[in-house]
Amino acid sequence: MDDQTSKALELSVTNLSQAIFTVNRHAKTAINPKYLYILKKNALTKMIQERKATKIGLHFSRNPKFSQQQSDVLVQCGDYLFHIPPTKEDFEELPHLGHLNQHSRNPKTRMSLNTAKRLLQKYTGIKENNDPRPMNTQKPVFKKLGDSFF
Repeated sequence: MDDQTSKALELSVTNLSQAIFTVNRHAKTAINPKYLYILKKNALTKMIQERKATKIGLHFSRNPKFSQQQSDVLVQCGDYLFHIPPTKEDFEELPHLGHLNQHSRNPKTRMSLNTAKRLLQKYTGIKENNDPRPMNTQKPVFKKLGDSFF
């Protein structure tokens, strides 16, 4: 491993927040984003517990489910801001900040998705399930013209 890669895998607040930013950015366009969002949420939750990140307040979601009004928790982690799903306690303890400020942006970072995933997996202890699920596909059956399909 070269010096730059080992430096990127240090579990500092800066590296972790950049890794979460990278994973979050890729999850928005991934085919199966579920694992990436789980990795992000667990990393942020652990950082909050270790007081490396803080919950600031609640924001209205930009894309609420089923067109209902919904709120997300705004979390500050280093120089970055992220949203995670709220708990019941969050509604009681955190102030509601209203709508998201569209002018506030996270700093740009250059970290590969693989490096970010490795770093967050090392930090959270979560492993990606790469077991290819057996596809339950059947070969098509071609019936003669006029035969019943049943």
